[in-house]
Amino acid sequence: MDLRYPIGQFEPRPFSEKLLREWLTEIQLLPQLLEQAINNLDKAQLDTPYREGGWTVQQVVHHVADSHINAYCRFKLGLTENNPTIKPYEEQLWAELSDTRDLPVNISITLLYALHARWYEVLRNISHNDLNRTIYHPASQKTISLWNLLGSYAWHGQHHTAHITTLRERMGW
Repeated sequence: MDLRYPIGQFEPRPFSEKLLREWLTEIQLLPQLLEQAINNLDKAQLDTPYREGGWTVQQVVHHVADSHINAYCRFKLGLTENNPTIKPYEEQLWAELSDTRDLPVNISITLLYALHARWYEVLRNISHNDLNRTIYHPASQKTISLWNLLGSYAWHGQHHTAHITTLRERMGW
């Protein structure tokens, strides 16, 4: 197994009602699943990288919060503007800032519960036509539909949760 991609890489998929329900459920439940993944980990375990050269569990949890804050904003921009150019960010550098390094992970878990409640509310009420709306990502120089963005963030939460759960399995935690 490739420890970088324990559930594989994201692959865009065509729209289906079934897949929409799955992705919405993944967005809705991510905070709970991530919280369960870190349940009862001590400081040393939280400071353990999920793979050699990878982020620590603590950095992963804070990264998910950072990433999903950006995702929420990207969706709202995509729903209210015509093909807006989103702002990329240096996720590796964000993972080195003091809030990621020094604050306990429960801060980001709490943030994720509130953020995902709001994000899910927006997502469950948008039309199928709205899922065809787009954003422009200048770093990749790609126009991305909100449908594909939804899939990529549903995958993203599962991806990082699996970093933690597979580390726990390997370490016998």
